[in-house]
Amino acid sequence: MSDLLHRAVLIEDETLVRRYVAIALETLGFQVWESETAAQGLMEVVSRQPDLIILDLGLPDRDGINVIHELRPWCDIPILVLSVRTEELQKVAALDAGADDYLTKPFGVPELQARIRAVLRRTQHKGEGFAENNSVVDFGNIRVDMIRRRVTRAKKTIHLTPTEYRILTLLVTNIGKVLTHRQILRDVWGPGYVDRPHYLRVFMAGLRRKIENEPANPKHIQTETGIGYRLVQ
Repeated sequence: MSDLLHRAVLIEDETLVRRYVAIALETLGFQVWESETAAQGLMEVVSRQPDLIILDLGLPDRDGINVIHELRPWCDIPILVLSVRTEELQKVAALDAGADDYLTKPFGVPELQARIRAVLRRTQHKGEGFAENNSVVDFGNIRVDMIRRRVTRAKKTIHLTPTEYRILTLLVTNIGKVLTHRQILRDVWGPGYVDRPHYLRVFMAGLRRKIENEPANPKHIQTETGIGYRLVQ
């Protein structure tokens, strides 16, 4: 692998860990872009279009699992999670969100490099990284640009909360399909929230007010009574 130049975005807020991992990546032939925050890391992913993302879960501005949720609708670049969290629930949440592997801190360089090689072997034929053709979705006068993380209505920007944005992108990437209440709660809030449908009702009402012409009679976010919701164009 060392004779090839791969690209990696490393999102990690601890300076010493970041330097340690960057050196391990460079030894494998990676060009590395380092980010201390989720926001900076997402910008690096968009601009660099790397072959690999290394992601810490405990970031200062956002939980790493939320970062995975934001990335997966429009990008299938392999993600290796590094975390001090050892609970099985956290590992399951990260893998269910779309991570390709999970490595618990502390770890040694040989294991880290072996995990990177394994992730790349498994994912090298998975796709082209960025799903440019699927990153922009239109319905009615709404446009959702998932690479730029921008939602517009009649070409004017709509300001969504992070949770509203995650619900909308989940619906957009499953357009036409019915998503159950539990599925949305699990994917947006996490496995520990599947029995809290009141969360979903509150945020869905807010989202409808922002994107529907008649929120009380929604055209796009349709309710499947007793089951869940579906987005239609």
